[in-house]
Amino acid sequence: MGSSPETQRLRLQVRRIGPHFRTVLISGEAGAGKRRIARALHARSRAANGPFVACHGAALEVAAAAYGSQGRGADAPDALGYLHRVAQQGTLFLDAINEMPLQDRLRLLRLLRRQDAADATRLQLRIIATTSESLKILAAAGRFQQELYERLAMVEISLPPLRNRKEDLLALAEQLLSQFAALHGRQAPAISEQAMEQMQSYYWPGNVTELKDVLQSSLLRIEGGVLEPHHLPAFREEAVPAPYLKTNSARLQDVVEQHVLRVLQDCKGNKVRAAEVLGISRSTLYRMLDATSAAVMPRASTKHSPR
Repeated sequence: MGSSPETQRLRLQVRRIGPHFRTVLISGEAGAGKRRIARALHARSRAANGPFVACHGAALEVAAAAYGSQGRGADAPDALGYLHRVAQQGTLFLDAINEMPLQDRLRLLRLLRRQDAADATRLQLRIIATTSESLKILAAAGRFQQELYERLAMVEISLPPLRNRKEDLLALAEQLLSQFAALHGRQAPAISEQAMEQMQSYYWPGNVTELKDVLQSSLLRIEGGVLEPHHLPAFREEAVPAPYLKTNSARLQDVVEQHVLRVLQDCKGNKVRAAEVLGISRSTLYRMLDATSAAVMPRASTKHSPR
């Protein structure tokens, strides 16, 4: 919903990608609507009539049980393999892949390798994964497999948070109020200008999911036909998360260096332990620290150099 440039771009991406994708990575904050984008891609794909098998990256066993797995013997496929089989002729949706355990990520990588090796004309499965963290940064820091990231991100869609597309807020709110009112058998209320101004000024850290909760609870307080400011909950003053206080143009290398130094600090300077936490070799950690020192020292010497 909405007409902001970001939403128009998303709609265009879905229309272009939907009929042709093999793997798609959708990145965005929690509650921003990644599952809706995944559903829209599936609906436009050639597998639209097939199953949409959804599972959380950290709960594959739970998802496999929900889709009918009754416990597997030694020769039966693991949870990911079972879900992969169920999703044939359709789409396998892996939510929060950044939270997927290492062993499952390695299994997924093997599945993707086999899929790429198969005859493309016989491809019967599409995979959509979502992440709330930058897999590119995680891979550069050694916390996610680089090859898996590259295979998943053959097409990558970045979903902007609600605060970056406030032009869509009115259309979203009206649509959601209409849906909630229908569930209660009542007419959808209008939204007063003052109530919309109050919502427009809020940061919405929980994105569209938080907007849904706010409107659903507010609807129960409305006695007339208009949503007024006093029907809304008392919005807390949300501090802007640290990552958003930094410039969006920060180089990947700078972000990786900051992460490495933070982990090293948490490990109280123990480089062996820091390398284990980062999932990299000690020699790699030493090279990264040497590069960081080399980048910092010239700036320091320049600052104190005589004119």
